[in-house]
Amino acid sequence: MSKRILLCTDLDRTLLPNGNQPESPGARAAFTRLVSRPKISLAYVSGRHRELVEQAITEYQLPPPDWVIGDVGTTLYQVNKGEWRHWIDWEHFIAADWRGLTAKDLRPMFTEFRALTLQEESKQNRYKLSYYLPLESFALTLQQEMLSRLWSANIKASLIFSVDKASSTCLLDVLPQRATKLHAIEFLMQQQGFTIDNTVFAGDSGNDLLVLASAIHSVLVANADHEVAELAQFQSRQQGTTAALYLAQGGFLGMNGNYSAGIIEGVAHYHPEIRTWMEQDDEQ
Repeated sequence: MSKRILLCTDLDRTLLPNGNQPESPGARAAFTRLVSRPKISLAYVSGRHRELVEQAITEYQLPPPDWVIGDVGTTLYQVNKGEWRHWIDWEHFIAADWRGLTAKDLRPMFTEFRALTLQEESKQNRYKLSYYLPLESFALTLQQEMLSRLWSANIKASLIFSVDKASSTCLLDVLPQRATKLHAIEFLMQQQGFTIDNTVFAGDSGNDLLVLASAIHSVLVANADHEVAELAQFQSRQQGTTAALYLAQGGFLGMNGNYSAGIIEGVAHYHPEIRTWMEQDDEQ
């Protein structure tokens, strides 16, 4: 492998096999071998906060990352030999969108929306305001009213929706406009000298759509919901980025394409030299 590669992956139901579909035996071990290559930098990109990311690393015996983008893109850490360094530059970058306000300052704007229930304090942070709402309450009119109130206050924000199918609940994150997973990955790429050609992202859910439909080389793991796959393909067609979206099918190294198997398959799709040495490694 001649060039450096930045591999960014979501955790829950992407790298972590905590969905309904089965994980291929040996898939995580193969993923660990892949990211142990000296020229691969690994970034975990998750809605989880730091403590829950560390818990996942321990529970699922994941390889240690070089970077962690947490809290749906509102935090960025460099990790070196177990030491986590909070990147203040990223926080300063996104803070301008909210004109010095914090998530707690924004809460009064939405108190009258009865469909919204604040998530636990552990799931909130300075630049992440998170709610639960019933699936039947998810509506375009709600989004438009929330954004209208934010814009009227001259606050630049994004609304990121995803679905927890286990509890039939919709998750809503109100973030600074530039605090998405996509913006955080682009910030990391710029700071570390990575380009679209040597960056790969893997995801599975609604809060990954901005990256999946972007120009960044992306893979949707095979266990992703059909609705997410359709949305990712529709949005990538709209943006002219279909060549940058790969849907894992399974079959590579005899694996099913779910979770880490799908990540490996996607990386091999974009970087054939990796496919070659992984196939040789599998035969040994």
